[in-house]
Amino acid sequence: MKLLRKILFPIVPIYYLVTWLRNKLYDLGMKLSTSFDAPVICVGNLSVGGTGKTPMIEYLISLLKDDYKVATLSRGYKRETKGFQLAEKTTAMEAIGDEPFQFHNKFGGSIRVAVDGNRTNGIKRLLRLEHAPEVILLDDAFQHRKVKAGFNVMLTTYNHPFFKDIVLPTGNLREPRKGYKRADIIIVTKCPNHLSDVEKATFIKCIRPLKKQHVFFSSIAYSNEVVSKTSKVDLSHFNDFTLVTGIANATPLVDFLNSKHLKFKHLNFKDHHDFSQEDISKLESLKTILTTEKDFMRLQRYKSLEDKLFYLPITIKISESETFNDLVHSFVKSF
Repeated sequence: MKLLRKILFPIVPIYYLVTWLRNKLYDLGMKLSTSFDAPVICVGNLSVGGTGKTPMIEYLISLLKDDYKVATLSRGYKRETKGFQLAEKTTAMEAIGDEPFQFHNKFGGSIRVAVDGNRTNGIKRLLRLEHAPEVILLDDAFQHRKVKAGFNVMLTTYNHPFFKDIVLPTGNLREPRKGYKRADIIIVTKCPNHLSDVEKATFIKCIRPLKKQHVFFSSIAYSNEVVSKTSKVDLSHFNDFTLVTGIANATPLVDFLNSKHLKFKHLNFKDHHDFSQEDISKLESLKTILTTEKDFMRLQRYKSLEDKLFYLPITIKISESETFNDLVHSFVKSF
């Protein structure tokens, strides 16, 4: 794959020009963006791959759900349905996709979860509901410029920041680096714990934020317990298992488990992997499986795995979280 990316380097200028021109047309008003008279918060990134959008959406849900009617809107990647879908009690993961189903499964009736490839239509449908949401969280919509979100949260990882990358297909950027200027908040995710003020200042200098922009740093906080459908087990008592991952970057999780001196093997699949019957048969032969919460959403439907399948919950910790929370609340209250 790395060799192929290098071979495709001559396409980089073409991809750069096409995405730059598209953004320029939106900036000049030649392509139209729809604004809404309701607080719409977009969480996204410039890069392909995992920057931590799902835990960031969950952080915002937890921050806002007690004070406002909250809805999430995703495109529903790899779902088996089309158009607008609103999650109900009986909705299956296949109808809305694994990440929206995770929101639905975790937060239950306290929020509304919807999917629609056409975000403009999806927002309109949500706002027409009998009990319309008061805040809409757009998942992975930073490049979806047909909607002009009122507040943009852009994520970039500590180990692979956007300012050290180039556009596809050789690099990982979905658009040129200058796209970061559309963000209101930039969060550097998956940082090491105890990042020093000097390290933060150096990173901020490389980002070169505009005066209007705020930069925060976040790290992953892993739970001390693993969870199944029916039980919880202390992580220190959980050993000799197989880690099964279908996410963009499993390295932080693997490093964390190694730091706990746990004995395990690792089966690593591509992001949003569709588990085949052959895959399931292989998993059925394993004694104990640990996976991510996102992968758990896809694997829990197989009853043959029910007694052996666990996931490790994660949350994120944001530096200067009170300032971040205040900025979000201030935006929502402005409507």
